[in-house]
Amino acid sequence: MIALSRGVLAVFLTLWLTAIAAAADRTIIVLDASGSMWGQIDGQPKLEIARQTLRTVLQTIPADMELGLLAYGHREKGSCDDIELVVPPAPGAASSITLAADTMKFLGKTPLSASVRQAAEALRYTEDKATVILITDGLETCNADPCAVGTELEQAGVDFTAHVVGFGLTAEEGRLVACLAENTGGKYIQASDAGALKDALIETVAVAPAPQPEPAPAPAPEPAAPEFNFVPKTSLAQGQPALDEAGNAYEIYAVKADGAKGERVATEYDNYKGSLEPGDYIIRATLGEAFAEMPVKIEAGKVAEPAFVLNAGTLIVRPLASEGAEVNDGATVITEYPGGGKATNYGLTKIVLPAGEQKLTVKIGEGEISETLALAAGQTIEKDVVVGVGRVVVNAFYAEGGEKVGTSGLDIKIFKARKKTDGSREQVTYGFGPDGKFELSPGDYVAIVRMDEAEAEQPFNIRAGESKDVTAHLNAGVLAVSAPGAKHIEVFGAKKDIQGNRKAFGYAFDEKHQATLPTGDYVIVADREDNGGKKEATATVNAGERTEVTVP
Repeated sequence: MIALSRGVLAVFLTLWLTAIAAAADRTIIVLDASGSMWGQIDGQPKLEIARQTLRTVLQTIPADMELGLLAYGHREKGSCDDIELVVPPAPGAASSITLAADTMKFLGKTPLSASVRQAAEALRYTEDKATVILITDGLETCNADPCAVGTELEQAGVDFTAHVVGFGLTAEEGRLVACLAENTGGKYIQASDAGALKDALIETVAVAPAPQPEPAPAPAPEPAAPEFNFVPKTSLAQGQPALDEAGNAYEIYAVKADGAKGERVATEYDNYKGSLEPGDYIIRATLGEAFAEMPVKIEAGKVAEPAFVLNAGTLIVRPLASEGAEVNDGATVITEYPGGGKATNYGLTKIVLPAGEQKLTVKIGEGEISETLALAAGQTIEKDVVVGVGRVVVNAFYAEGGEKVGTSGLDIKIFKARKKTDGSREQVTYGFGPDGKFELSPGDYVAIVRMDEAEAEQPFNIRAGESKDVTAHLNAGVLAVSAPGAKHIEVFGAKKDIQGNRKAFGYAFDEKHQATLPTGDYVIVADREDNGGKKEATATVNAGERTEVTVP
């Protein structure tokens, strides 16, 4: 079902993008990179289906199509401003979009209305014709109305159209975002499963069929022509059975006068058989990362049955954090295969590769393992790859036995425990906010947590397969300052150094300031500039407590 869903999605998006390429000057794909994309359809993460579908589709679009990629929710958790034009629209941007999607993280919220608006603005929709394709698996989570945004963009745009793919949405959820497309004259496609998507594709194609020329006068009766004149077959290796509904594709190209490959005529999939106009073609058969290409001549009244041999095998990789663990869905599986190619997948990976020596690299968190495999044509290798990492969850508390630091401003850095000769440590990774999760290779580490001006270190050790909570105590409290009418607030340590200077502990260009500070005594300076000048107040911050001070 996964392969069928991905195949049908690829067919639909290929037809859609091809149609848009002919009608729109420039197009941006808006990709949902929110954390909900880790949800699964038939046991496969939606983000993996989306990535692989994009890779398949973008291999078939015209080279001169101006296409870009905008993503949301891929850099921060809980932020409605995490929107980025990752790849500006330009001809030949397919490989850049594929690479961006393959390396993208999925972790944030769903500001889909603001994302479509930003994509429209990037396309200068009030000046030029513009098209946006939104792929989302969730509803708006950032207090915006998709219906109103669609209406606004339609009224302000020169010729603006938004299409929406509801990936895994229920019918009720789909109705809540369909208006964004419908209010701009675009289409909403419900992609809940393979069957529903296939019905939507048939309906979409049938809505606006290509105009057909008036039939020519019936010619004199001729001998019955074959039903199909092009019946290709593809196999992984010489002598093996032809592939059956494997997701393989046939790219059909015209031939130039000099015999070189010309314009792409069509792309067909799986057990395709059809009819082509008599003439010379170059056909490229593909499956996964393998391909075979040959010239094919179509002659009137004859059937061409080319047999493509991919000279490829199948690699199935199950990435494991440790022996006996479940397959890690967040693992990165990188395969470098003969011919200089490179493929990146995530979690359980099944991939067709050109036969020969394969370099396999699997990464889970900060752990990484590589090996080289020999894959023969027609062979299937199934392999469990144990990266050997443990998981730690890092949190900070204001004081021992006190309240947990629960804000996103918490900064967590993980260092190797062993110091270098200069006394510094090598940083391994970092994160933000409470419950920071890190997958690490076995060894000794130090977690350094910081909240505003307070910092603490917590050494720890982790073994492969182990899960551990790491807790650091900041020995700090929160100072909240109010200075009505102030333009600038500064906080200093009360104790002066030998030169008579006090250490600075933060500032704000406002009449209010709040910060987490180490326990101790402080001096607060509020500057009202021309309205009263500078005034001072003192405060004592205790571990695990909140101290509120008003500077009169």
